[in-house]
Amino acid sequence: MPDEERETGVINRGMSRRRFVGSGAGVLGVVTLGSALSASPAVAVPKATPEWREESTANGWKVLAETDAEEYLVEGSGLAVRLAAGDVAVLLLHVARRFHYEIDALRVGDLRGHSTSRLVNHPFESNHLSGTAINIRPHAYPLGVSGGLYPAELVVIQDILAELDGAVAWGGDFTTPNESHFEIALAPTHPKVKGVARTIRGWNGNPGKGAGATDAFAPSRRSRAGAFAQRRPVLQSHFVI
Repeated sequence: MPDEERETGVINRGMSRRRFVGSGAGVLGVVTLGSALSASPAVAVPKATPEWREESTANGWKVLAETDAEEYLVEGSGLAVRLAAGDVAVLLLHVARRFHYEIDALRVGDLRGHSTSRLVNHPFESNHLSGTAINIRPHAYPLGVSGGLYPAELVVIQDILAELDGAVAWGGDFTTPNESHFEIALAPTHPKVKGVARTIRGWNGNPGKGAGATDAFAPSRRSRAGAFAQRRPVLQSHFVI
């Protein structure tokens, strides 16, 4: 993400799922009362969704045509997702595999990768245009709602982010949270993208390493994840055209 879209510190902003439901009930009560007292109920005006006009996405990667993204199977799940080829696919498939093995089994409809729709509400959503972002269970972890993951599941997420050493960012760290969202956080030329992908390829070629063979709760890994979390930035998600 661009420097101007970063802050220091790590916080998890936005409504929790419980607060979201509760506040929705309060709004419904107000609307119902207002309708009873008003002869002409107010008509909601839909909010316009901005269109991403750039040829590169918010993280600096080139927008891909539908034919340029490739389809990849997520090991163990029987599901496929379309992503940018090469190092990008290696990194994001690693996230999806670990989620499948350590958090919850992936099911049909749980994955969203490359998209050709330029209608986005926040800059980070544009990264789907370059095939450098993946959403895992977006129906369960909607935009703007935090608190969708249990503490033990968060331990796994934090371990994945530390393992990828900043090459991948998580939407739960965005000012407008999206806990289903993972994206390549560095520019195409950043050496860490290639370096971390090379490490994962090595794990994939050696049974007993990598996704499916990791203990996120091991004390050494918990310590490393905690240290990484302290220096991980909060990513701004406001949309500027």
